[in-house]
Amino acid sequence: MLSYNEQSGVYVSTPSAIYTMGKVQSIPKREKRPRHIWIITGPAGCGKSSVADFLAKRLNLPYIEGDDFHPKSNVEKMANGIPLTDDDRWDWLETLRNKAVEELQSGAEGCVVTCSCLKRRYRDVIRIAGREADDVVVRFVYLRASEELLLKRVKARKNHYMKDDMVHSQFTALEEPGESEVDVISVDVSGSLTSVQNLTMERVRECIEEEKH
Repeated sequence: MLSYNEQSGVYVSTPSAIYTMGKVQSIPKREKRPRHIWIITGPAGCGKSSVADFLAKRLNLPYIEGDDFHPKSNVEKMANGIPLTDDDRWDWLETLRNKAVEELQSGAEGCVVTCSCLKRRYRDVIRIAGREADDVVVRFVYLRASEELLLKRVKARKNHYMKDDMVHSQFTALEEPGESEVDVISVDVSGSLTSVQNLTMERVRECIEEEKH
């Protein structure tokens, strides 16, 4: 901005500033808008794909379907009712994390990913993405339901490699997020799909608003 110098009789340039109550305060730099990686988690049958697709469309973000990136050996195991081991999952988890980061690097403001993330150590693998840049925020949406309900839903599926007995094995491996995992949103999925989708969207928007303050 310009100011008039009475002694020299000319206008001189001064730094941009806000003048309030006789004090000069520097104009703060515009803060970066967080780029979110939303990980939709939970055991088989909880509705990860349906909820993730809904969120991605409402938030206008790319959607990564985790099941599409399982290696053939993992798919064959699950189709034969053989639970995956930690060793089976590490490469898959890293692949999903890298795919999410690639979306951000390509210019996306965020992305939505489906991944069961049954154990905390699995979630920790994904959390690494949030350390790559100070404006990247990883958030988990845990779709919570009883084993009985999810078994009923999986039985109703057609042409899917996940078998009934895999639901029990997933609950056996499941480590529900505790209070210390503050980056997790928990959503009860016992209601209708529409109500679960809307509730999840509501919780996600609440989370985004809270981060603004």
